[in-house]
Amino acid sequence: MKPRSIVSILDLSTEEINNLMDVADDIEKNPEKYQEKCRHKILSTIFFEPSTRTRLSFESAMLSLGGSVISTADSKSSSAAKGESVADTVKVISNYADIIAMRHPKEGAPVVAAMKATVPVINAGDGGHFHPTQTLADLLTIRRTKGTLSGLTIGLCGDLMFGRTVHSLIEAMLRYPGNNYILISPNELRLPEYMREELAKSGAVWEETTSLEYAIPKLDILYMTRVQKERFFNEEDYVRLKDTYILDEEKLRSAKTDLAILHPLPRVNEISVSVDEDPRAKYFYQTLCGKQMRMALIMMLLGIQ
Repeated sequence: MKPRSIVSILDLSTEEINNLMDVADDIEKNPEKYQEKCRHKILSTIFFEPSTRTRLSFESAMLSLGGSVISTADSKSSSAAKGESVADTVKVISNYADIIAMRHPKEGAPVVAAMKATVPVINAGDGGHFHPTQTLADLLTIRRTKGTLSGLTIGLCGDLMFGRTVHSLIEAMLRYPGNNYILISPNELRLPEYMREELAKSGAVWEETTSLEYAIPKLDILYMTRVQKERFFNEEDYVRLKDTYILDEEKLRSAKTDLAILHPLPRVNEISVSVDEDPRAKYFYQTLCGKQMRMALIMMLLGIQ
C-alpha cells in the first residue's frame, strides 16, 4: 500500500487540520508526553534550496519526538549535482529513512517524490507553488492569537505572485467561513490568476490594493512577505520592487490593537526591527508553532498516536 504524503494543504481535510492543531496544543502543554513517540524512527530532510527555519524546524521536531535525522542541506553536496533525478533520490532515501521532508525549487517536484518514494513525503516548499507545513504553522498561530479561524479580515502583503506561503494560506483559509481578504501588492506581483479565480469561485469577499496604509486599519491578520530575489528573472525588477512595503510603527498607529502580524520569514526590509517589540508581532512565535505542527504531522503520517 502506498504511504500517504502531503504535497498541498488540500491533502489534509479540515477535520485533520483541526486535529493536528489540537495535538500541537497538547504538545505545548505536555511536551514530556511526546519525547519518545518516534524513537527508532528516522526523518530525512532533503533540501535542494536554501533554508534555515524550515529544515531546522523539521529536524528539531523529529529530535523532540525521540527520533533521528539524516540530512542533505545543499543540492551541491548531493547526487543531484551529478544529475540524479528526484525519483531516484527518493527511492534510495526510502531505504534509509521512515519519512522524508523535501524542498525543491521546481514546482511539482514533491508530486514526483510522493509517487516514487516508499515512505511518506512532506513538501517543505516547491518553487512558487505550495508550502503546506508553513500553512499549518500559520493556522495554529492565528487560532492561538485570535481564538478562531473564521470571520477574520486577512491582509496578504508583498510578493503574492511567487509567494507559495500566501497561496497555501489562502487555500486553507477558504475552508473556514466568513473570512475576507485584502490583497496588497504592486501590480507586477499580483496574486496569480488561478488563485484569484479560486477566491472568486469560493464566494469570499476580497479586494486588491497597492496601498498598505489603506488596508491596515481593516485587518485582523496582516501577513507580510518578502519580495523573493530568487524568483526574479532579472536584477533590475527585483531592485525596483524589493522595498515597496515596509511595515513600521508609524503605519501600525492606525491598526487594530489586537492585530496579529505574521511573516513566514526570512525577513529582509519589509518589517522594521522596531516592530519586533510590539505585542502584535507574532512572526517569531510562528516558528514555535511550526515546530509543534510538524511534530503532530510527522506522528500522523507515521501512524503514531
